[in-house]
Amino acid sequence: MSAYLTRALETLREDVRALHAYQVHSAAGLLKMDAMENPYRLPAELQQALGARLGQVAINRYPGERTADLARALAAHAGMPADKAVMLGNGSDELISLLSLAVAKPGATVMAPLPGFVMYELSARYLGLKFVGVPLTDSFELDEAAMLAAMALHQPALIYLAYPNNPTANLWDADVIDRIAQAAPGLVVIDEAYQPFASRNAMGLLDRYDHVLVMRTMSKFGLAGVRIGYLMGHADLVHQVDKLRPPYNISVLNAEAGLFALEHAEVYERQAAELRAERDRLLTELRPLDGVQVFPSEGNMILVRVPDAGAVHAALKARGVLIKDVSRMHPLLARCVRLTVGTPQENHTLLVALRGALAELAPSVAG
Repeated sequence: MSAYLTRALETLREDVRALHAYQVHSAAGLLKMDAMENPYRLPAELQQALGARLGQVAINRYPGERTADLARALAAHAGMPADKAVMLGNGSDELISLLSLAVAKPGATVMAPLPGFVMYELSARYLGLKFVGVPLTDSFELDEAAMLAAMALHQPALIYLAYPNNPTANLWDADVIDRIAQAAPGLVVIDEAYQPFASRNAMGLLDRYDHVLVMRTMSKFGLAGVRIGYLMGHADLVHQVDKLRPPYNISVLNAEAGLFALEHAEVYERQAAELRAERDRLLTELRPLDGVQVFPSEGNMILVRVPDAGAVHAALKARGVLIKDVSRMHPLLARCVRLTVGTPQENHTLLVALRGALAELAPSVAG
């Protein structure tokens, strides 16, 4: 290592150098069942129409009115109350970063139930904020007493509640969420990334609590590659956070693709319905498997406890299927893997691979 590089590295924060980056594993040559993407593309005629439309976009200009048009269209699509406001992010990840930045006072705390989406903690730590994780119950429900006690002790500036939760895929008790919102000393962000697959949402909280924000994304809607997230809430609150947003964070191509998708929302709604049906079929097929514990799902993913998560992950990868080993994320996830819900053919391939892996591993597990 050169002296120049040594000095350069020493200018970086020690806590940054000690952090582990969010890892995205290569899926080259594999059936990708690890990231909860919508597996369906647009029908060919719509794909061609989108391509033609994007070809007319003035990419020599900075984003302008079309970004504002997209924000209004997303607000209408979500059924946002008229007196609220919406801001756009380059995916939910950017919104999470901006929220952390907005509350980044000395000594401020961010809180979320665990296990949960790792970016809540990472974004807080990137900005030197304290992060407090409150364990869920053994059945992955909110521990209301523990949450309220932690809130009283730490006075968090920002609380995240994922609805449904990732990676557990369940919807928490709406009354418990309401009581947590009532008691919260700061912002409460309801992360509805998987809302297209859930049986209910938390939009009603926006009318009851001015400090509650609802965050959604177009990624699970079917535009994971487009990177559009959006945050809704009281106009004064959203305006303050929006001051931190880079002025051109949504490209003209992404904005146009988002608008096109919303104009054809019925196509994506049919896809979501198909994925919900496939989720239910997968749950039915998984439950009888020996040595497998299957947890309820309201997302486009299923959490499964297996005899050996690492071995099952490796055995499926050897069979050409990539799933997510979440067993080391939190003690409550011991021996757990997460499966994305795909097309009927993808789910069939997954089930065949999983049955084969379990059968192959059964002797070693028994031994």
